[in-house]
Amino acid sequence: MTAVVTETRAMDLLRFATAGSVDDGKSTLIGRLLYDTKSLFTDQLEAVEAVSAARGDEYTNLALLTDGLRAEREQGITIDVAYRYFATPRRKFIIADTPGHIQYTRNMVTGASTADLALILVDARKGLVEQSRRHAFLCSLLRVPHVVLCVNKMDLVDWSREVFERIADEFTSFAAKLEAPDLTVIPISALHGDNIVTRSDKTPWYEGPSLLHHLEHVHIASDRNLVDVRFPVQYVIRPQSTTITDYRGYAGQVASGVLKPGDEVMVLPSGFTSRIAAIDTADGPVDEAFPPMSVTVRLEDEIDISRGDMICRPHNAPAVTQDIEAMVCWMDESRPLQVGAKYAIKHTTRAARTVVRGLQYRLDVNSLHRDEGATQLTLNEIGRVRLRTTVPLLADEYRRNRTTGGFILIDETTNRTVAAGMIIETR
Repeated sequence: MTAVVTETRAMDLLRFATAGSVDDGKSTLIGRLLYDTKSLFTDQLEAVEAVSAARGDEYTNLALLTDGLRAEREQGITIDVAYRYFATPRRKFIIADTPGHIQYTRNMVTGASTADLALILVDARKGLVEQSRRHAFLCSLLRVPHVVLCVNKMDLVDWSREVFERIADEFTSFAAKLEAPDLTVIPISALHGDNIVTRSDKTPWYEGPSLLHHLEHVHIASDRNLVDVRFPVQYVIRPQSTTITDYRGYAGQVASGVLKPGDEVMVLPSGFTSRIAAIDTADGPVDEAFPPMSVTVRLEDEIDISRGDMICRPHNAPAVTQDIEAMVCWMDESRPLQVGAKYAIKHTTRAARTVVRGLQYRLDVNSLHRDEGATQLTLNEIGRVRLRTTVPLLADEYRRNRTTGGFILIDETTNRTVAAGMIIETR
């Protein structure tokens, strides 16, 4: 039993988000992955079969496995971000099934913000549409390192190689304008399971892997930043027992870099330096910590450290700044972002207040046109803004570190998250 637990913990975890236009088959694809990898309970499958029969479907509608809301089932569309989990002997997976409607762009941003891979679907009959380009751009903006384009419903175009290659070439040309470091294109039929788990004999002209094979083998270890040590302190651990009085640890999740006992480190914003005495986990001390491990770091010296501080290297530190420029996706449907507005900002474990000092431009994600005359951002719009915070942020550019380069804005009157931001430049 111990060997099984150890093996499970050692398995890779791949987070991937699905995106595409309405009715491209995202939910069906995820249902197919869950079904073909035997990740469903018997009662789940029986419930889906019963609902499919009640709706008059001639087949088991696997999309119902992820479209859990009543409104989603009634309309046949995905509204909310649905997270599903499954595993194969090689890797564990977390899937974010994101909506295809344009008004749910914010949901797609939420699902892709932590993804290692983005899976974009297109209908082979329709080819690339506006939403396909929109999602490709958002994946680029969010620095998702791997992108897979699934040309779905190939059975409805008689498995035409010409149709597949035309769509693949068009998407590759568009992606070349963006920053998509790793792009793979796969012809599939989510409804019938072709090229999902195993290679299909209906595409003898396709020489690439099946979708699951690619998901199992895509290399993600090198995507993590192991150079820049960033450890945002989440909680200071002091002993609750009166028999232990000399323990002081700093708990948090390693954002990037590698921490080892004996390493010289610096604490921001104070600038004091020390060395790591030990690194503890729930399973005991470890010789090194790396992302995304959650650990408790103990230092050799007693330094005043609290939540929101950051442990880093003395000669490799993030910017300590109150002025940032960032791309933000506006998520509030009731109030637009306007210059002069004030919000709460949440950046790693640090909380502050901020004011919008300027809106440089609003970006049309379909044409990539910059509207420099824009005065506000409304729901799902993206723009570049200048922010001034009440306390310094310990930040990196988003392209360098997705954790220390990302933040959210919160409306203090409603406590609602109104924007997700990616830091472009620190001043």
